[in-house]
Amino acid sequence: MNHTPSPHLSEGGKSAGGGLLCSLGLGPDRGICSPDSLTHTPSPTGGTPSSSPPLLLSPGLGGLGLGSLGAMGEGAGADWESREELRLRELEEARARAAQMEKTMRWWSDCTANWREKWSKVRAERNRARDEVRQLRQRLDTLTKELTSVRRERQELASENETLRQETLHGNHAAPPLPVTSPSSSPAHPHGASSSSSSSIPPSSPASSSSSSQIPTDNKLDGVGEGPPGSPEPEPVRDVDMERQKMGQQKDMEVLDSVLSSRGPEGDPGDWEGHSGGNLASSRSSSGLSRQERSRQLWEDISTVEEGSSKLNALQLRLDESQKVLLKEREDKFALSKSIERLETELSQWKLKYEELSKTKQEALKQLNLLKEMHQDELGRISEDLEDELGARTSMDKKLAELRAEMERLQVENAAEWGRRERLETEKLALERDNKKLRAQAEDLEEQLAKRRRQAASALDIDLKAIQSELFERNKELADLRHIHSKLKKQFQEKTAELSHANRRVESHEAEVKKLRLRVEELKKELGQAEDELDESHNQTRKLQRSLDEQVEQTENLQVQLEHLQSRLRRQQHNPGLFGKMRTARFSAENQDGPASDMDEEDEELQLQIP
Repeated sequence: MNHTPSPHLSEGGKSAGGGLLCSLGLGPDRGICSPDSLTHTPSPTGGTPSSSPPLLLSPGLGGLGLGSLGAMGEGAGADWESREELRLRELEEARARAAQMEKTMRWWSDCTANWREKWSKVRAERNRARDEVRQLRQRLDTLTKELTSVRRERQELASENETLRQETLHGNHAAPPLPVTSPSSSPAHPHGASSSSSSSIPPSSPASSSSSSQIPTDNKLDGVGEGPPGSPEPEPVRDVDMERQKMGQQKDMEVLDSVLSSRGPEGDPGDWEGHSGGNLASSRSSSGLSRQERSRQLWEDISTVEEGSSKLNALQLRLDESQKVLLKEREDKFALSKSIERLETELSQWKLKYEELSKTKQEALKQLNLLKEMHQDELGRISEDLEDELGARTSMDKKLAELRAEMERLQVENAAEWGRRERLETEKLALERDNKKLRAQAEDLEEQLAKRRRQAASALDIDLKAIQSELFERNKELADLRHIHSKLKKQFQEKTAELSHANRRVESHEAEVKKLRLRVEELKKELGQAEDELDESHNQTRKLQRSLDEQVEQTENLQVQLEHLQSRLRRQQHNPGLFGKMRTARFSAENQDGPASDMDEEDEELQLQIP
């Protein structure tokens, strides 16, 4: 505040040379007043007498007292002004810092809200990826179980094929001796024997050729069934099945030829006639053979034919069963090939999904890096704002002159200022409560963020380790994915290192925020102290103003008295006789005893005081 001294006080200091006549007073009717009346002169503004102590000036020291009092007032006013300027400057700086801290707190709240949204999105994506991985793992388990069951069935079918092949080989080896047991080889029928032998010779040649041709086909089948030891699944061969069908047909033809050769006497009428003619000739030539022997021979032929037909039926049934088994095996092989192709397509789809997951993870890491860069840019902007505020402090000095003018206006509006101050105090308390609430909320949010980060990091680490172990175990069978897995693992380690570095930087930023909060609390304490000092300074200014007003009133009264005394002295110097007569006449009329003595004493004092 700029408190300029009153012009009346300065005039009193300038005209302090007339302080030798301060003991003289002049009333309203230009009469001389007593010295006691000087101490009880009423103030011009109020009707009550001043409560200040009486101002008694000794002769020869009146001018010095007034001048020293004015100088002391000016020095105290200058010190108070400088102190008030410093306090106002500190108060403005504290307010600016508090506003900046409020801005930073708002920015931090916005950042926490953005981080919360982004973490929720990342958490949802992580849960989605985890569900997909869980589903893929279940499908992989089911497919591995199906593969093991299919392999087991394939091994069982291969063993059944081996047994069927061995049985067919044994059947092929056992089929040619049938014509030897035929009744045409009996010594009683030389013509039938020759015909049967001649008829049985041609079919034996295709049987031998078929048996000789069957050996390489079996070897081919063995080669196809076994396959290379490193191949996971054998390829289905349809030409081998066709050859097997042809071989089965050839075997059927051989069996039919053998049966027909065994049933030669019945099927060939010429042979039967020759046989009957031979029998008649033999019966005519030898009368020893009877009908019983011929009937016995016929019954033996019929029994052999029935045995051959029963064997043929059994072989036909076995052939049908083997054909059914082969058809079923062919269908199973076709289904296995389809399932293998389906598994390969699903495996390729899993590879694509895994690549997509890795890409999404890389994108999330890129977004995290972008957010870190944005955070660094915001910190740089805040530092630039602080520098701008330091530059703005210089402009605050220019406003001090305006503040001085406002201080004069504030002296007039003192009563309104007290109400405003109370309102500001209530607002300050409300703001402090709000700041405390916001600080508590910020601390809670920081704790929640820290907990969520720890939980998310632990969950991610556990899940990633489990997924890596499971993928590593599953990918042992897939040699093509090992190289890709190693590369991804290296990239993941690099990203985890970057994430740890980012966490360390975030912790450093949190430490800086804590320091800033401590600084804000210190500034608030300093603000309270400054406000207390400001109140004390206001009280002192009011006291000084009152004392100055009282002194101004006293100086004005003294100035008036001095002017009256000077005019009276001039009149006395011009006509002392007339002045003395008027004085004696007046005081003799009012009080004949006391006033005369008083006037004599006053004259003596005037004579002593005037050099």
